Amino acid sequence: MTGKYDDIIDKSRPVSLKHPPMPMENRAAQFSPFAALTGYDDALEEKRKQIEAEEEKK
Repeated sequence: MTGKYDDIIDKSRPVSLKHPPMPMENRAAQFSPFAALTGYDDALEEKRKQIEAEEEKK
Protein backbone atom coordinates (compact mmCIF):
# COMPACT_ATOMS: atom_id res chain seq x y z
CA MET A 1 0.00 0.00 0.00
CA THR A 2 1.48 3.34 -0.99
CA GLY A 3 0.41 6.63 0.50
CA LYS A 4 0.23 10.07 -0.98
CA TYR A 5 3.38 11.27 0.81
CA ASP A 6 5.47 8.10 1.00
CA ASP A 7 8.12 9.62 -1.26
CA ILE A 8 8.84 12.53 1.13
CA ILE A 9 7.98 11.17 4.56
CA ASP A 10 11.58 10.26 5.45
CA LYS A 11 13.25 13.36 4.04
CA SER A 12 14.61 16.08 6.31
CA ARG A 13 13.01 19.49 6.25
CA PRO A 14 14.49 22.09 3.89
CA VAL A 15 16.92 24.61 5.37
CA SER A 16 17.38 27.99 3.72
CA LEU A 17 20.87 28.94 2.63
CA LYS A 18 19.88 32.62 2.36
CA HIS A 19 18.00 33.21 5.63
CA PRO A 20 19.10 32.25 9.14
CA PRO A 21 16.53 30.47 11.33
CA MET A 22 14.18 32.77 13.23
CA PRO A 23 14.80 32.91 17.01
CA MET A 24 12.15 31.15 19.13
CA GLU A 25 11.24 34.45 20.86
CA ASN A 26 10.31 36.02 17.52
CA ARG A 27 8.39 32.95 16.38
CA ALA A 28 6.27 32.94 19.53
CA ALA A 29 5.71 36.70 19.26
CA GLN A 30 3.98 36.23 15.91
CA PHE A 31 1.00 34.66 17.66
CA SER A 32 0.83 36.63 20.90
CA PRO A 33 -1.26 39.57 19.62
CA PHE A 34 -3.90 37.20 18.23
CA ALA A 35 -7.18 37.47 20.14
CA ALA A 36 -9.63 34.82 18.99
CA LEU A 37 -12.24 35.87 21.54
CA THR A 38 -12.58 39.63 21.22
CA GLY A 39 -14.00 41.07 24.43
CA TYR A 40 -13.37 37.92 26.46
CA ASP A 41 -10.96 39.65 28.85
CA ASP A 42 -13.46 42.45 29.41
CA ALA A 43 -16.23 39.94 30.13
CA LEU A 44 -14.02 38.13 32.65
CA GLU A 45 -13.15 41.40 34.38
CA GLU A 46 -16.82 42.38 34.59
CA LYS A 47 -17.74 38.98 36.07
CA ARG A 48 -14.91 39.29 38.61
CA LYS A 49 -16.25 42.67 39.70
CA GLN A 50 -19.78 41.24 40.06
CA ILE A 51 -18.53 38.36 42.22
CA GLU A 52 -16.48 40.68 44.42
CA ALA A 53 -19.48 42.99 44.88
CA GLU A 54 -21.66 40.04 45.90
CA GLU A 55 -19.04 38.82 48.38
CA GLU A 56 -18.80 42.29 49.96
CA LYS A 57 -22.56 42.26 50.60
CA LYS A 58 -22.26 39.09 52.69
